[in-house]
Amino acid sequence: IETEASQLEIDIGAMFGQVVIGPPGSGKSTYCAGMAELLQRHLKRQVVLVNLDPANDQLPYKPDIDLTELVRLDEAMERLDLGPNGGLLFCMDFLLKNADWLVGRLKQFSNAYFLFDMPGQVELYTNDQSVQQLLDHLTNKCDYRLACVHLVDSHYCTDAGKFVAVLLTSLSAMLNLQLPHVNVLSKADLIEQYGQLPFHIDYFTDVLDLSYLVQSLEGDPVLQKYHKFTSALAELVESHSLVSFSLLDIQDRESVLRLLRSVDQANGYVFGDAEERSIAALLSCAVGADFEYAKIQSVHEKYTAASGGGSEAGPGASGTAGPSEEEEEEEEDIQIDFLA
Repeated sequence: IETEASQLEIDIGAMFGQVVIGPPGSGKSTYCAGMAELLQRHLKRQVVLVNLDPANDQLPYKPDIDLTELVRLDEAMERLDLGPNGGLLFCMDFLLKNADWLVGRLKQFSNAYFLFDMPGQVELYTNDQSVQQLLDHLTNKCDYRLACVHLVDSHYCTDAGKFVAVLLTSLSAMLNLQLPHVNVLSKADLIEQYGQLPFHIDYFTDVLDLSYLVQSLEGDPVLQKYHKFTSALAELVESHSLVSFSLLDIQDRESVLRLLRSVDQANGYVFGDAEERSIAALLSCAVGADFEYAKIQSVHEKYTAASGGGSEAGPGASGTAGPSEEEEEEEEDIQIDFLA
């Protein structure tokens, strides 16, 4: 252990952060508020909240840096006679051309951990180059160590066709943005809101053999004619072997901490002076000390079995009863304060 400790290089001067992306309604702003609460109150990190959505003026947090001070979507649409999509593309291109404004604001904060709340238009991360070039400028020229946190609604797992679309979107964003990525199925507590999962939850988080998912579409006469196309898309995702997901319930502190370990591993964050620097804590953060099966099984029992979920088609489906009153009271104690 001492040998490993001597080889750890702690870069105090580097700036770390998360770039939070995802489609509209996936919980990006709520995630930023909850993550900031956890980092500041429990881990004592200095957090800087950066709103880079020019259309979002109703935030659950007070941004330290706000893009609306530079450009607003409604004003761009009115002056240039643009629609919502065209206006948003213009705003992000305008931000790229004025990147010095953003860098100047960021440099006002030293030894900080940044949370970038991004717009929800998917094409900004899959097709357009403005965001990619802006992030490239921050990481390569300004030495910000950033990881991309891609949020998508977990209830898409209940629809095989939608889940394939989620996989393609996640893969496209990973290849286009060229950042360390942590893909997240958000709102885990609502995972079976629109139906029961066809497979065990780890099938979706680990993105296992997608041929089973394609076969589940064969019962739909409308989708049957797209069977070969869907199979080709599934093979494309599997050929890259890049996409996997973490589960997140933003009101569950354990869930947020587990995700934070993955993000810290992705962007290379090392504990600062205000946090415990024991070797055990460092290795736990960098590697993640959870046993994978126990982690997934606990999530499956909490969010699917408790509501009668857990399909027999999925391996390891559990029939565990819901939490007791004592367990529910304990859950209330560990909820993130701003949502409690």
